[in-house]
Amino acid sequence: MMEKKIKMGIVGAGTWGRTHAYIYREHSNAEPVAICDMNRERAQAIADEFGIKEVYTDYHEMAEKADIDAVAIVTPDFAHADIACCFADHKRHLLIEKPLATTREDAERIVEAVKRNGVRCMVDLHNRWNAPFNTCKQLIEAGKLGDPYTAYIRHSDIKWCATDLLPWAAKSSILWFLGSHSLDTLRWLFNDEVKRVYAVKREGIYLSTIEFEHGGIAHMENGWVTPNGNGNVNDFRFSIMGTEGMVNLNLSNHDLITFADQEKIMVPDILVSNFVFGKCKGLSYESIRDFIDRMVDDQEFRVTLEDSRKTCIAILAIIESAEKGIPVEVTY
Repeated sequence: MMEKKIKMGIVGAGTWGRTHAYIYREHSNAEPVAICDMNRERAQAIADEFGIKEVYTDYHEMAEKADIDAVAIVTPDFAHADIACCFADHKRHLLIEKPLATTREDAERIVEAVKRNGVRCMVDLHNRWNAPFNTCKQLIEAGKLGDPYTAYIRHSDIKWCATDLLPWAAKSSILWFLGSHSLDTLRWLFNDEVKRVYAVKREGIYLSTIEFEHGGIAHMENGWVTPNGNGNVNDFRFSIMGTEGMVNLNLSNHDLITFADQEKIMVPDILVSNFVFGKCKGLSYESIRDFIDRMVDDQEFRVTLEDSRKTCIAILAIIESAEKGIPVEVTY
């Protein structure tokens, strides 16, 4: 790897903002040099922990003054667009936590700003780095499943995520928080675009039927309704059947490790985000590392801006379908 250093800024000093700082400090080709949050005390705490020199409470000031090559936007999903456009206009490259945006207008605004300013942009749809799903993709590309025909994905969280983890959950949707990962995964594995959707919803849950342009169909379940007593924060299962074979994944109760105390049994996370000898390990860290790698070698991001835009538009169609109670054609 080249010795090039990517100087990173971070907007958003919550739990995941700290994660970004941790990874940029670890990466031999990155350096966290600036952080911004409306809560200066919170931003300063992360700056002190990771040796970040510049602390801001106004992202406009950070865009103008900070000595950075790129910025990670780690804010609530509905707040992405203004920040992304501001930094693009200051010629900074972008890593945006999923989703790209939560309206068509905001998504198009970001795309236009990125293209107009000649900067690069990746959205952190990190399930492509999930080893079981990546293995599934390799099997499909090797022809082991034949043509993908039908699939089912359930990617849900326990109620605690909406009630305690995310103070802004009421302003968002489980479709943006987890459904964007699910739909990007389906698009990636089917290697196809969504043609039509039909969805129903209840409080905290969406059930969606996805039709792809070349005939594949999938069912997608996303909810914040799993009981808090579940052994894992994630309730995550997947199956895909092709004309020649099938794959089944159980990513929540994976039976690789369990821990029991006097109160309950738990399934420690070994796939998403954990530490091995003090180093960040897991799929949600690898995607952030890969952003730095692609910034250094100038290769295309593994999640393209167009991937992110189309996933966003298809999620909006699912929301519309659930609200109207009718199938919705997806227009990109």
